Amino acid sequence: MSTFDSTKRLLPDILGDIVKGKVQLPDFQRGWVWDDEHVRGLLVSIARSFPVGAVMLLETGGEARFQVRPVENVPFFGLPPEAESLILDGQQRLTSLTQVLALKGTVKTRDNKGKPIERYYYLHILTALEGPDRLDDALLAVEPDRKQKANFGRDVVLDLSSRELECRQLYFPCSEILNSDSWEESLQEHAPECFGQYMRFRKEILTAFRSYQLPLIELKKETSKEAVCLVFEKVNTGGVPLSVFELITASYAADGYNLRDDWFGSNLRNVPSRQRRLFREPLLAGVEATDFLQAVTLLYTLERRREDIAAGRKDKQITPVSAKRSAILSLPLAAYRDWAEQVEKGFMLAAKFLRKECLTNPRDLPYRTQLAPLAAVLALLGERWLEPRIHTKLARWYWCGVLGELYGGAVETRIANDVEELLSWIEGGADEPRTIADAAFQPDRLDRLTSRLSAAYKGINVLVLREGARDFFWKANIKELDAEEVALDIHHIFPRDWCEKQGIRRKQYDAIINKTPISYKANRMIGGAAPSLYLKRLQQHQQVQLVDTAMDDILASHCIPAQTLRNDDFNEFYHMRKQALLNLIEQVMGKRVIADSEPASSDESSEGQEWRS
Repeated sequence: MSTFDSTKRLLPDILGDIVKGKVQLPDFQRGWVWDDEHVRGLLVSIARSFPVGAVMLLETGGEARFQVRPVENVPFFGLPPEAESLILDGQQRLTSLTQVLALKGTVKTRDNKGKPIERYYYLHILTALEGPDRLDDALLAVEPDRKQKANFGRDVVLDLSSRELECRQLYFPCSEILNSDSWEESLQEHAPECFGQYMRFRKEILTAFRSYQLPLIELKKETSKEAVCLVFEKVNTGGVPLSVFELITASYAADGYNLRDDWFGSNLRNVPSRQRRLFREPLLAGVEATDFLQAVTLLYTLERRREDIAAGRKDKQITPVSAKRSAILSLPLAAYRDWAEQVEKGFMLAAKFLRKECLTNPRDLPYRTQLAPLAAVLALLGERWLEPRIHTKLARWYWCGVLGELYGGAVETRIANDVEELLSWIEGGADEPRTIADAAFQPDRLDRLTSRLSAAYKGINVLVLREGARDFFWKANIKELDAEEVALDIHHIFPRDWCEKQGIRRKQYDAIINKTPISYKANRMIGGAAPSLYLKRLQQHQQVQLVDTAMDDILASHCIPAQTLRNDDFNEFYHMRKQALLNLIEQVMGKRVIADSEPASSDESSEGQEWRS
């Protein structure tokens, strides 16, 4: 069955419905933005009977219910009437034509620099009659006082401030194009000798507007909300894509609920900000409204699924757990209200879980996308997540997602599977979640991890911190220094300058194997020196004074084999630290990772022999 009708409608009829409120805008449509030049171009195109594109409307009364608003500047006294159709595509054109042709006030537009202006539009009858190619010159826009001025506004060159002046100078107001009876009476009174010229203008120009047929596509009310939103975004490719939050906000507003106030807060309505409460937790500072809606939708669909299974429904009738866009757009307002507070608590517990895993800085968070399923699961578990058995399973799932690099890109299906399967596994189910089963870490991935933006790179750095890594200079635990806001970063262990002088390739010395978190102070002391030299420099500093064994312990807290640094043996260091990092990865993923048998790949080994020879 077709979900739309395609037809044509007379322009005056459509504009008449807009003025009556039969055609309005869904609230998610952004404001009217066309400038004076666009308005002029549109008017001339219609005057010349050129095509200006189809308009798309949505029939109201179906599943897709949105808060609506009238087209800009259309006046309603009291409540506007119920809309029969909503404009999905063609807002800028229809708003421009409504303001110019169907309303009597000034047209509120912008100049070519984007500055707001107000204008009245006129057609000079004599110029318009010179031919179609003169219509651009015939169209005139004047300021609200209806006067055209020169010499920086000091000289009036054209005065149209009264009906008599319009008639005598044959300037026809565009607001009279669809119904010119009143203006014609004034013309007969003030300039009857010009009536013949006017009648020719009416036949050649005004008739073009009055008989103009606008192509129209109307989506039927049976069209689903998701389909409406997808269609809207397809036909509005020039604008900024609408987020799920904007669309569902417009949907809830139709039921009198302001989701924007709930998320962002409102001083005017004394509504506290849910976002602000979450952002008090530094690790949640990147949480977006869509993440929150995903978590709510996961719990709502999980609840529905469990109810369907308990009722003995067949497979096709059972609600799937989902975090997809379509599921969020179908989230009932009642479900959002039921779950929102619990989900907020779930996000707070997620922050506690992450801190326990040694994540303290938002920049170290591998995946924001993993927060929604984690928060959904913790919303149901509550404080039970602290039980050792449950925490162990949660941590294994989390690190498999991070180090398996499974939460990048489109992850809606994984998110849904993980919530259901992780909860089942925690409650005693035999099957591990798919993310644990799918996760794999290849040893050579360590050789290719050079970007600190990579999820696995961030994760491995956190694992090193979790082992109790201490700073080379301050001796204190890196986590403690970070809390005290000592300048920290990830730096090379074998310095870059030294490596380049030894002929070691950048992709090898830039790999995470040769990097670790240390303070700015320690890095300055390291400089570009050989490890054997900078270790002595660090140990002999008057503020430090460390014996070899003490320094070795600090290096060991970073999984760094001390003797390889004292021997300036990059190859052996690289091989041994790679194995140590793989051991950490094995522990958190609960999976065997088979280490490389050789210190490096063949090209790297031969290169290493060159610089050591």
